[in-house]
Amino acid sequence: MLGPVFFREVTVTPRRPRFYFFRAVYVAALIILLCTAWLLITGTQALQNVGDLSRFSAVLFQVLAPLQLALCAFLSAMQAASSVAQEKDKKTILLLLLTRMSNAELVLGKLSASMVIGLSLLAAGFPVLFSLTLMGGVSQAQVIAVYWVTLATMAVTGSIGGALAFWREKTFQTLALAAIGIVIWVALGEAVYAGALGEAWFGVPTERIAIWFDPLRAILAAAAPSFVGESVFPIDTGAFVYGLVALVAAALLNGIAVARVRAWNPTREVRIRQVQENSADSIFDAGGEGSKFITAEGTARVAAAQAKPARRREVWKNPVLWREVCTWAYGKKILAIRATYLLLAVATLVAVHYLTQNVTAVADDSFAATLAPSVKALVPFFLLSLVIVNSLAVTSITNERDVKALDLLLATDLKPREFMLGKLLGVLWTTKEMVLLPLVCCVYLYVRGGLTTEDLFFLMGGLLTLDAFVAVLGIHCGMAYANSRSAIGVSLGTVFFLFLGVLTCMFLMISLSGSFQTQLAPFLALILGGGIGLFLALGHRNPSAAIGLASMLLPFATFYAITSFLLRQNLAVFLVSTIVYGFTACAMLIPALNEFDIAAGGRSPAQGEE
Repeated sequence: MLGPVFFREVTVTPRRPRFYFFRAVYVAALIILLCTAWLLITGTQALQNVGDLSRFSAVLFQVLAPLQLALCAFLSAMQAASSVAQEKDKKTILLLLLTRMSNAELVLGKLSASMVIGLSLLAAGFPVLFSLTLMGGVSQAQVIAVYWVTLATMAVTGSIGGALAFWREKTFQTLALAAIGIVIWVALGEAVYAGALGEAWFGVPTERIAIWFDPLRAILAAAAPSFVGESVFPIDTGAFVYGLVALVAAALLNGIAVARVRAWNPTREVRIRQVQENSADSIFDAGGEGSKFITAEGTARVAAAQAKPARRREVWKNPVLWREVCTWAYGKKILAIRATYLLLAVATLVAVHYLTQNVTAVADDSFAATLAPSVKALVPFFLLSLVIVNSLAVTSITNERDVKALDLLLATDLKPREFMLGKLLGVLWTTKEMVLLPLVCCVYLYVRGGLTTEDLFFLMGGLLTLDAFVAVLGIHCGMAYANSRSAIGVSLGTVFFLFLGVLTCMFLMISLSGSFQTQLAPFLALILGGGIGLFLALGHRNPSAAIGLASMLLPFATFYAITSFLLRQNLAVFLVSTIVYGFTACAMLIPALNEFDIAAGGRSPAQGEE
C-alpha cells in the first residue's frame, strides 16, 4: 500500500539482530526504571495504604510518558532525516527518481519505514506501562491518550525530518534545521502556555490552547490523573485535539514533500554541474564531420575566461583546516541556519528577560526559585546548540566517506594530527554562533540577577567543556563507523540519551524522594547499564583502556553531579563534569591524533598492508 520502500524496510528490518536488541533494551530500561522508583519510594518512606501505591503509580507514569515521547519523537525524526540524506550523499536518490515509484510512494514509504523501529518500541513497552493501571492512580484511558499523543508526535517529527531531507542537499543542513524546527515548535507552545500572548483567546484559556499544539503540554495533560471518570477513549481531552492537529500538520508537510520532491531533486548543485558539462561539450571542436559546432556564445565565454586573471588563494599549512574555514564546505545554506539560530537566541534572551524581570539579587535561599523559571528557556537552547555542533562534527566525516574522499585523504601525506585537529577546529569555527550565543545568554542571566559570579563561571566553563566533548564525539563516531547512518545515529543518540538520562534521574529524585545521599543503590542498575551502553557505542569497535574507564566513570560522575546540583554544591558539579567529560573527550581524541588506523576501524599495520 505504501510502496516498495516501505515493503523492503518491513521485510529486511526483522532480519537485523539490532531490531530485537533495541526492543529488549528498551523494555529492560523501563523495568529497571520501575524497580529504581520502587526502591526509592520504599527506602525513604512507608507505603501504608492503597492511596500511597496509587500516588506512586501516578507519579511514575508522569515520568515515563514524557520519556517515551522524547525517545520515539527523536528516533522518528532522526531516522527519517538520515534515511533520505544518506540517499542524497550516495547519489542513489537519482536512481529512485528514475523508477516507476510515484512521489507519494517515495515520500510516504521513507516516512513509514523510518517509523518502524519507533513503533516496535511502542508496542514492546505497552504492557509495561499498562501494568501501572494495576496499582491504581493510572487509568486505561490515560495509557491510550499517552499513546495517541506519542503516535501523532512521531508522525509530525518524522514528516519534518523527511520533508527537510528531500528539500536540502546537505546532511548537516537537514539535521540542524530539523532540530531547530522541533525546538521552535515546543518553544512556541511553552510561550503560549506561559501566557506570553494573553490569558485567553475567544474565551478559551491559553493554557488549554497550548495543549492543542504543544507536544510537551499534551503528553503531560494525557498522563495527568483524571477525576471526571474513566472512558474508553479520551474524546473530551486536549490531548485528543492535539493528536488531530498533529496529524493534520503531518499531512500538510507530507503533501508539500510529495508535490515538490521532483522539483527539489536533483538538487540545484547537480543541475549546475550538468549545465556546465553541457556548455563544455557545446564548445568542443574535435575537427571532422562528426564534430560539434562551436557557437559564438561559447567562443565568447572561452575568451572571457582566458582574459580574466585567475584569483589565487594561499592554502594554509593545514589544508583541512583551510578548507573548513575559508570555503563553503557545508554549502551556503548554512547562513540560513545561522540566521534562524540567531533569531532563536534573541527569543531566548527575551524569555530570560521576561522570567527574571522581578529579580534584583540572588541569595542562597532563593537560588533554586530564581533559576528554575529561566532554565525552562535556557536548557532547550543549550541542548540545541550541542546537537548542532555534534551534527556538524559527525557529518564532516561521513560526507567525506560517502563521496569516497576519506580514503584519499588518509592516503595522502597528511598527518593524523593535521587531519583530526583541522576537522575539530573547523567544526568549532563553523558553529561559532552555537558556541558563543549560549555564553551570551549566561552573561545576560547574570546581568539580570539570575546567577552569581561564581555560578556564571561554572556554567560557562561547563558549556565549553560540553561543546568540546560533543565535537570530539561526532568526529570519533564518524571515523569509527563505516556506515554513515550508523555513525549519525550513535553520535546524536549518545548526546540525546545523556541529556534524557540526566532529566529522568532528576525527575525521579525530586518526585519520589528528598534524601539524595542514599540514592546510589537504587540508581546503581541504571548507572551500570549506562556505562555498558556508552562502551558499546564508543569503544566496542576500537576498544581501549581509556575509553572503557571513561565509559564507566561518566554515568557515576553524572549521577554525582546531579545530586550535588540538587544539594546546591555547584563547585562539585563543575569540577566533576569538566574533569570527567574532558577526560572522555581526550580518551576519544588522543589515539586518533597519533594513528589513523585506530580511529578508522582499529586495523593493525599488517591488516592495512593486506
